[in-house]
Amino acid sequence: MPDNVKVKPVFHKRIFWDVDFENIDYDAKAAFVIERVFERGDVPDIRNCRRYYGDDKVREVLLNAKFLPLSRIYLASAVINRPVQDLRCYTIRQLNPGLFPY
Repeated sequence: MPDNVKVKPVFHKRIFWDVDFENIDYDAKAAFVIERVFERGDVPDIRNCRRYYGDDKVREVLLNAKFLPLSRIYLASAVINRPVQDLRCYTIRQLNPGLFPY
């Protein structure tokens, strides 16, 4: 196999439950795939994602993601070694607090 050919990563189908899993274009839809893997994937999925896209691409996408669940924001922060305040999804969450819990 030539060096410039990337092997398609293996992810759980449950991560992409709402799209046609077999026809995902991993290169054209890189941001979607990375965000979805960090939102719903487990550790092996995240490792495969980082291996396929590289840390620079993963960092760029996660810094600009509009939404991640709060627990995954902290995971993403640890994985890319940046403070949570640098992640756009964290800033958006701070600007739009939920309802006051009575």
